[in-house]
Amino acid sequence: MVDLRGKKCYAAVDIGASSGRVYLGWVEDGRLRAECVHRFENSQRRVNGHDCWDVGLLADEVIAGLASCKESFEAEPASVGIDTWGVDYVLLDAEGDIVGDTVAYRDARTAGMLEAADKIMPAEELYMRTGIQRNPINTIYQLLAQRLEHPDQLEAAQRFLMVPDYLNFVLTGIAVNEYTNASTTGMLDARACDWDPTILEAFGIPARLFETPTMPGTVLGAFTPAIAARVGYQSAVVLVASHDTGSAFLAAPAKDEDSVCISSGTWSLIGVELAEPITTPVGLSCNFTNEGGFRKRYRFLKNIMGLWINQSVRREYNGVDYVEGKTDNTALADHRIDFGEMVQAARDAHGFTAYVDVDDERFLAPISMIKELRAACTEAGQPVPQTLGEIMRTIYCSLSRSYAEAVRELEGITGRTYTSICLVGGGGQDEYLDELTAQATGLPVYVGPTEGTCFGNFEVQLIADGTLDTVQQARDLVARSFQVKVYEPEAPSK
Repeated sequence: MVDLRGKKCYAAVDIGASSGRVYLGWVEDGRLRAECVHRFENSQRRVNGHDCWDVGLLADEVIAGLASCKESFEAEPASVGIDTWGVDYVLLDAEGDIVGDTVAYRDARTAGMLEAADKIMPAEELYMRTGIQRNPINTIYQLLAQRLEHPDQLEAAQRFLMVPDYLNFVLTGIAVNEYTNASTTGMLDARACDWDPTILEAFGIPARLFETPTMPGTVLGAFTPAIAARVGYQSAVVLVASHDTGSAFLAAPAKDEDSVCISSGTWSLIGVELAEPITTPVGLSCNFTNEGGFRKRYRFLKNIMGLWINQSVRREYNGVDYVEGKTDNTALADHRIDFGEMVQAARDAHGFTAYVDVDDERFLAPISMIKELRAACTEAGQPVPQTLGEIMRTIYCSLSRSYAEAVRELEGITGRTYTSICLVGGGGQDEYLDELTAQATGLPVYVGPTEGTCFGNFEVQLIADGTLDTVQQARDLVARSFQVKVYEPEAPSK
């Protein structure tokens, strides 16, 4: 076990849609080192007819992880930063108690909300104001659905917090909206970096719920006495880029400004950093989004379904419910299949090629991902995958083609030519997808740290306490701390 006694270290809490982790990070010999101290599952539960997150359980896991820093490593982090996925939120009443359930973005309550929203404000105007892609998971459509179903909950609420905002509130008792996560809501003025009053009024969303977003790099405050007692030490909570993609982009091993970044995980976020948002009609038609980044940079990117499809296929083969009650939990295989087997099966099926649109809403939360993949192939006149290898090969071919299309769209919209791809996140471990991405795009793929989101989280904490001055220094630190793998645009190995 690493001995961290006497070392200045930091805690990064990174929670995705399927799992969470708490890492300790420290700088040693000019390199950023990290150690995972706690991992936990995150899953949706069926509550009151909706798919919901258990944010109370998430808070308990965060506290348990922070306690493990001292219990297992005798470390007392100088600061803590929390990042999670975007768009989902918690409503609090005047006493700080949760109002209603924390409904997950994959829940079906937003069905029909795009059309309902268009009657309130044209999609073109909404995009011009916010720069956020048209997607039913967006917070604005969730709030519209909640207003229609539970207007009493919006009436009782006094504060709106995104999921990481709520976890920060649990630790400090201080309620603020961090900017990068707030930018995913579809309610933030892209250029003013503040809530758009015209949008709030038009959609009947109470303005009292919001305060001007606080920028990442801000020291929020110290643990409450109760939290300090539970974890065994006192620490500061720093607002990092709390949208996990914002943290991941900070850790990308960018070669230069002509690199496209992919944050690969449950979702694949592919795009570039810009100084100004692009809110033109072509940006809307190509469904690109302008998410807020550290120091008011903009991540101009596209949301692609990502490894959610792989994860769903694995769960289905292994007879595990995506959401309780949605499947009969009957395994398709006589043993539990791991991701390594799935990748090898895809390699073995290299002679089979079929494509689907991975961004089709049919893949967002199907009862059977396998049936939807086969149905999509049938409807498109593509070969229909039957074996596990053919199914996985279809997913990989489709994902890599989607990446290539996104790169071409980026070049068309920005007027630039991109010469490489920098990839971070857990998806980087999938060498077959990395190879196919290089082949499909015709660009070299530089794969950075698997836990890139955690390292981006650390970067902001290091800048906040003065250890680092600039984002470039932070990226250089990450680049020299981990081996970067390169995949050239050649045919994938078989």
